Amino acid sequence: MRNFLEGAYDLHVHSAPDVLPRKMDDIEMAQRIVDSGMAGYAIKSHYFCTSERAELVNKMVPGCEAIGTITLNSSVGGINPSAMEMACRSGIKLVWFPTCDSENERSFVFSPECRIQPYWAKIVMQLRDDGVPNPTISLLDSDGALKENVLQVLDIIAKNDVILATGHISHDEAFALIPEAARRGVKKIIVTHVTFPTTRYSVDEQRKLIGYGAYMEHCYTTYATGKSDFAMELEQIKAIGSEHVVLSTDLGQKKGLYPDEGLQKYCEDLFDNGIPEPDIRKMVSDNPRWLLGK
Repeated sequence: MRNFLEGAYDLHVHSAPDVLPRKMDDIEMAQRIVDSGMAGYAIKSHYFCTSERAELVNKMVPGCEAIGTITLNSSVGGINPSAMEMACRSGIKLVWFPTCDSENERSFVFSPECRIQPYWAKIVMQLRDDGVPNPTISLLDSDGALKENVLQVLDIIAKNDVILATGHISHDEAFALIPEAARRGVKKIIVTHVTFPTTRYSVDEQRKLIGYGAYMEHCYTTYATGKSDFAMELEQIKAIGSEHVVLSTDLGQKKGLYPDEGLQKYCEDLFDNGIPEPDIRKMVSDNPRWLLGK
């Protein structure tokens, strides 16, 4: 069996400790990174900044680069310039715009169209029942323009050369955010899981965003859990080209594979369906390394 993971990074891993149930904690994940020959992984939490965790992991497990991140959901004040500034000072390398608290995401998850709700939906309902404010977040004002706090956060991202990931925002928000981010000097942009139901982009839409320097993220869990099919992943990757794609897993769920297993499986599936090995290595190693400033 070919090992596609040598030197690879997974920039989308849900590990414990977390308020959601996870398959593995940071220490176990870091050891799996070392054992698999990978270089590192980004610690994603929907609710907390993970840079302090990453710093400890890197001290405890030599050979693994754990990467700190923040997600701009309501638990950190939403699109909060102060939280963003402090996260950058603590060493994050990646920021997601709103995910589970995105107005776009919540409107789908709590609609009849959504057949299976994610686990975090239970937290939203519990907070609602307990009277704890947990508002949805939109990047746009009533005129469709980016809000002032969004612009302030973009300037902080540019100043600190952090990777901007779009999270679960709407297409209208993304097509306002990404051009403005590029205009303000943000150099590293990832469009988050482009085949996910609430963030699905056509090839033509992706090409427009690539024009601003963005990379398209394809995640193993999206097709592994039936949210897309593998044929869609394959078709889009072939159409866009490996130079513009990052492969991640979005794994860490209790019933899923370990992230290193999922990334290897994704690479094998692509290779078995005609994607050359150099292109795969570009998507799991070269492109993430560039985004991380390696």
